[in-house]
Amino acid sequence: MGRREIREEVFKLVFRVEFNSKEEMEEQVALFFTDMDADEEPKQISEKDEAYIKNKFDKLMELKESIDKEIEEKAKGWTIGRMGKVELAIIRLAVYEIRYDDDIPTSVAINEAVELAKKFGQDDSPSFVNGVLAKFAK
Repeated sequence: MGRREIREEVFKLVFRVEFNSKEEMEEQVALFFTDMDADEEPKQISEKDEAYIKNKFDKLMELKESIDKEIEEKAKGWTIGRMGKVELAIIRLAVYEIRYDDDIPTSVAINEAVELAKKFGQDDSPSFVNGVLAKFAK
């Protein structure tokens, strides 16, 4: 899998957080890797990629509270509760990459977040995500 595909899989896991309790997430992560893809085929994720995805997700979840606090500070006029769940998951992932993943340049994290917003969000999602994340680039 390429980095973009891996990031998309991490996003899908982060998105599930909004619909499941903390206690349920362990089972959700296990189910995630046994789910079928859009063509009803088993997901083809190597052990190495699966380990990377789980590790990145776990690290992000450990920092979720502080990431959410930073998002609310930067997104003037918006609270976590008012944001769309897709946009929030994308922004959380991007903020994690900007703040805590030294392997990913800020511009790449923002660009990839905008691409995820184009694919999974609504029409105005890319500009919203870009606007919020631009405040993290400063």
